[in-house]
Formats: sequence, C-alpha cells, structure tokens
Amino acid sequence: MTDLFRYPIVQAPMAGGASRPELAAAVCRAGGLGFLAAGYKTPEAVYQEIRLLRGLTDRPFGVNLFLPQRPVADSAAVAVYAEQLAGESSWYATPLGDPDPDTAGDDGYEGKLAVLTDAPVAVVSFTFGCPDAGVLRALARAGTVTVVTVTSVAEARTAEAAGAAAVCVQGVEAGGHQGTHRDDPYADRGAPGLGLLTLLAQVREAVDLPLIAAGGLMRGSQIAAVLAGGAVAAQLGTAFLACPESGAHPVHKRALTDPLFPHTELTRAFTGRPARGLVNRFLREHGPYAPAAYPQVHRMTAGLRRAAAHAGDPQGMALWAGQGHRMARTLPAEQLVRTLVAELDAARAALVAGPYGAGAATGPESPAGPPAAPPEKGEPA
Repeated sequence: MTDLFRYPIVQAPMAGGASRPELAAAVCRAGGLGFLAAGYKTPEAVYQEIRLLRGLTDRPFGVNLFLPQRPVADSAAVAVYAEQLAGESSWYATPLGDPDPDTAGDDGYEGKLAVLTDAPVAVVSFTFGCPDAGVLRALARAGTVTVVTVTSVAEARTAEAAGAAAVCVQGVEAGGHQGTHRDDPYADRGAPGLGLLTLLAQVREAVDLPLIAAGGLMRGSQIAAVLAGGAVAAQLGTAFLACPESGAHPVHKRALTDPLFPHTELTRAFTGRPARGLVNRFLREHGPYAPAAYPQVHRMTAGLRRAAAHAGDPQGMALWAGQGHRMARTLPAEQLVRTLVAELDAARAALVAGPYGAGAATGPESPAGPPAAPPEKGEPA
C-alpha cells in the first residue's frame, strides 16, 4: 500500500463533482494519492475521467465505486416525504425527481467494474458495502489494490474475509455519506457511530490489514495522530474541498468557513442515507422527517439541490462537510499537500522531543537514563 505514495496523504473520493481529475492529479504530483469518484456517473464518463487523469499525471491514483444498494425504502414514507417537499418544489420552481425511475438503482456498478478490469488503475475503493471475493480477486489479478470503506469492526472483518487488500476506517466525524455496509434506519435512534481514533484502535486489533484513517482530518498533526494509532495513511476530503482544483460549487466552498454555518449534522434529508453536512435551512426543516430511502430521496431532491446552487442559495444545497470544516484552507492542492507534510513532520519532531524538549522526559524509561537510587535512611530526600 505504501509503495503507491510518497506521503501518507490520500485525497478522499467525493462524489457529486468535487473530485475532478485536476484535483486528483495535483495531489498525485505533490506525492499523495489522488482519487476519482465514480458515484453518480455513467461507466462511459468514468472511463473518460480516467483517460483525462492519465494525461495529467503518470503517478498512481484511485477510483471509488458505490456498491449496489438493497431496497429498504417504505414507498408510503417516500410519498409522504414528497408531499413535505412540495413547498421546496414551488420555491425553486423545480419539479421533484422521480424516486423510482425505470433504470436499476445500482449506479452502473457492473459497467464500471468492466472499465476498471479492462483498463486497471492502481487502487479501487468501495463504499456502501463489500464486493464479493470474486470481484476482489479479479481486480487483484489486474494489479489493482482494493480498499473497502468500513465503519465498524464487523465490516472490517467482512472485508478481510472477502480478500480486500486494505480497509479505509471511516469515523463518524467524516463529511458526506457514512460508508456503512447496511443502512439500518433503527440505528438513527441510538448513537451515530464511533469517533475515528476509537474505531481505528478497535479495527487495528481485529484485522491484519493496512488501515487508511478517515474522518474530520484537516491538519498534519491529526495525520500524525492516526499514523501513531496504526494507520498507514490518512484520507482527507473536506480539507481538499476548498482547493481551487476541486469541482465543488463556489457557494459550497465559501460555506465551509462562513460563520453562518458553524455546525454539521448527520442527516437523511438530501439523499435518504446518513450523510454529514453543514446545518442549513433545508437540513433543519426536513432532516427530522426524511425516510431511510436511498437512492429514492437522492433522486427526488437532485433537481432542488441543483436549482439552489444555480440561485447561489446555500440554504437549499447539500453542503457536505466533516466536523473539521472550519479549518479549511483555500490553498492549491499541491501547496496543501506540502503544508500538511510540513505539519506532519513538525508533529513527529515534537513527539520525539517530548513536551519539554529533547531529553527532558522523566520516569523509568527516560532517555536521560534510569532513575537515581532512593536516598539512604536519614539522608535528605
């Protein structure tokens, strides 16, 4: 895994347009691992993006796929949510999308796999599930490193048993969709998930695979923390969202550090699947009532989100962002990677030096040597 990049920095695949070939190429040139997001694209579009990226860099890069989703939606709940969104449709003068089009809800999965086996890339990662062992073996035979996104120990064990080469451990702090293998609507009533460092420690003890850590990482010091926790690399999404090479809408980029949007929440409001975004009007008004219905809700709201973006209205957009969004920097991607590396080096140096400078640590394992013998009875302590 570590042969693929000079620095342990992975640019997260962000479906919806942010992960452009230009962004992935810039990250690769700087020594990180860039990613394309195949989600919501046709196989032909994915093929063209791969060709474009290969024209921009000869460095290894990755492509991310969404696993086909088993239907969990209650059609009556989807219909009720459509009625609730009628006001949004009127406000943006845009009809709701058809939640159940004739095309299958598999995101063109088989076609994209065919593209990636015929024209292999260095890395293929998977979100929303674990592919079967045959798929992983076929990609491995083509020379591709396979990575499965996991949000629990059970999912990590499933990925290891299927033959994945590595897992991406996604903490609850991460922006965008949670990569859970099974969308359980009853889980909304309990805890939202584990924080990255806790989950990373649990997965490290459960499986014998390289771990990529993802979730709220914005600074080199945080990268140092997850490397110390057992990861071989850190995956950052929101940190790259504000870069000029990112395809995110300018309104979305500005919102990351806008004081009007200080918080994020997990919500089903925009897609029917839990995803973390900036808290805006749409999320507040519709989040509590959105059903567990992906991709039906995603299709219903797609036109509304596009209309809000066209109008420059952040209150109606899906402003995906991780918990560290206020720390976003509008640097070119190559400069951001160099900055993160410098921060990582500084954090490592500080850990070696200790809190009071090199050689100042105390205790039985102190670099200064063993502790002095206790004073003899009667001598001053």
